[in-house]
Amino acid sequence: MRVSSQGVTVVALLADPDAPTDIAQRIARVLPDRLAEKAGQGRRFDVKVVSEPFTSGTEDPPTLMRRIMDRGSAENWDVVVALTDLPLHSHGRKIVVDLSHEHGLALLSLPSLGGLRLQTRTRRAVEEAVLGLAGPQATGAEGIPRSQPLLGPFAGRLAPVHQGQVGDEETADLRYVVRGPRGYLRVLVGMVRANRPWRLVSGLSKALAAALATGAIATLDSTTWSLSGALSAPRLVIAMVGSVGLMVGWLIVDGELWHRSTEGSPEARQRARLYNTSTVLTVGIGALVCYVGLMVINLVWALFILNDRVFASMTGTPLHATEYLTLSWFVASVATVAGALGSGLESDEAIRAAAYSTREKERRHMLQGDHGDQLVT
Repeated sequence: MRVSSQGVTVVALLADPDAPTDIAQRIARVLPDRLAEKAGQGRRFDVKVVSEPFTSGTEDPPTLMRRIMDRGSAENWDVVVALTDLPLHSHGRKIVVDLSHEHGLALLSLPSLGGLRLQTRTRRAVEEAVLGLAGPQATGAEGIPRSQPLLGPFAGRLAPVHQGQVGDEETADLRYVVRGPRGYLRVLVGMVRANRPWRLVSGLSKALAAALATGAIATLDSTTWSLSGALSAPRLVIAMVGSVGLMVGWLIVDGELWHRSTEGSPEARQRARLYNTSTVLTVGIGALVCYVGLMVINLVWALFILNDRVFASMTGTPLHATEYLTLSWFVASVATVAGALGSGLESDEAIRAAAYSTREKERRHMLQGDHGDQLVT
């Protein structure tokens, strides 16, 4: 067992900024007691959280493992578990975790754990990784450490986890991967969650202001009343899809969110597709949330401001619940188009903050010369 001179196993959670750091801080509160309980024999653990963009400039797992090894060797750490929200690939497979029992290292890709119960899955994965790395280093007949983590924390019925191929020159001696369509879907859902699409609402304040103003005015316009009453349900759906699609497309183009790979390898192309798909889904979910919010606000505004006698005199139709809903639905589509145009008033950083993962934001800061490391206690 790896243990420091004070008889305590020092565990460092090396986390990329923002989302991985938030998760690391939360699980670090309970990790020492849970590790001590599972390890038994009076073992003690000291868990530190270190927040720094250790993946800046590369997504190559062997390179990342060497960085983690160098970082750990410079500190008095017995075990280092690195957490990143980047999807990692090797030999066409999505990596869940890389482990080096010789050096006491683990590299955990959070998107590969999926988008549901992420904190719980991460905590269980970290626990098993630490106990495996801190345990005896006996090996089996094939050289695989017997203290390897169990598959339970990483596996799921929707995406079975398998042992992956590890190169002879790599620091890692054990790798778990997900593969196939189910594995791709699991990683994709994890990436969308890491991007936190609900941030799009707060990140597009000027666009939403333009949409709300447009909706408030359109609700009072008699031409809008007549158009909403004349449109059938299929046309209203087309208007909704078109307006949301326009907003998504404009945000991606104006914010330069489309990822273009500079490499020609299959893995680079696969990574680009994964990034772009997650971006479209992230922005799409955020835009849909904005649309539903606009529709609800327009409905409340219409209930407050419209007069049934005036409405009936202008349209020849009584103002009932169906007319309120149809008008709010149509106005939400018109307002969403105005919001898409208004998004051009946002700064590039505001748009990217709404669509990019926090890890990608940190990479841009690093490229701009922000090399500060932060130790979280």
